[in-house]
Amino acid sequence: MNRKLALYGLVALFAVAWGHSASAAEKLRMLIIDGQNNHNWREMTPPMKAALEATGRFTVDVATTPNNKAPKGAWDSFQPEFTKYDVVLSNYNGQRWPDRVEKALEEYVSNGGGLAIIHAANNAFAGWSEYDKMIGLGWRDNKYGERVTVDGDGKVVRTPKGEGPGAGHGPQHAFKVVIRDAEHPITKGMPHEWMHAKDELYQGQRGPAEHMHILATAFAAKEMKGTGTNEPMVWVIPYGKGRVFTTVMGHVGGKGDPSIRCVGFQTLVARGAEWAATGKVTIPIPDNLPTADKVSLAPSDAK
Repeated sequence: MNRKLALYGLVALFAVAWGHSASAAEKLRMLIIDGQNNHNWREMTPPMKAALEATGRFTVDVATTPNNKAPKGAWDSFQPEFTKYDVVLSNYNGQRWPDRVEKALEEYVSNGGGLAIIHAANNAFAGWSEYDKMIGLGWRDNKYGERVTVDGDGKVVRTPKGEGPGAGHGPQHAFKVVIRDAEHPITKGMPHEWMHAKDELYQGQRGPAEHMHILATAFAAKEMKGTGTNEPMVWVIPYGKGRVFTTVMGHVGGKGDPSIRCVGFQTLVARGAEWAATGKVTIPIPDNLPTADKVSLAPSDAK
């Protein structure tokens, strides 16, 4: 099947999966940035774009950076107009951006723009201190900053810089997501626990983690080479007048990978992006959300 036609079909199928859309609200303008990643961004951006547009809440543009082998001059024309958008979603993990672009993102979010960070985008830009403040935790070694986890009683635990593990993950597997704040607009209405599809369960993330509010965690089991504690999967951070939503779920290695087809993941990304843009959420919880013991997948265009 022609890939473009397949994606149009996905939009219709995702719309059915949502049960009903938020189309009554004014559409928000989103910019997805991709172009470099240690994951397969080419197979990740199109279905995420389709799923977000299928909610009826977003119009989505994509800005693709030069690749990591492009001549230096190739970056001269890379100047996303962040201020045209209500929310920027990063599916990028690669070379540092030109200083003018990094400063533009800082100003955009600080002045009230929304930012959504998906999976390996939180690996990006080690050494960019303002980005570290926006994401809170990133894929860094244990000397980079504090670690944040949640203990068995639901208490947030901060491990000092230099102590405990740095960033990593065990083998990919399906795992249970636990909602830690059932009243936050993003997670309100979600079941307390639900099964996420096969994915990388990030652990040992490091950073300043200032003003970080954890919305969901997953238990990194030792039998899966995990840390034996509850690791943050979804969190939010204020940055100036803006809002930043992060989920470290969403690994994509090839076409049709289940992680981004998980209805729970798609719901979090859509509602998280809307919250980052507006501070509120109108996108409904779909009827086919995963349960505590069963994964729920949206259709794939993989052939």
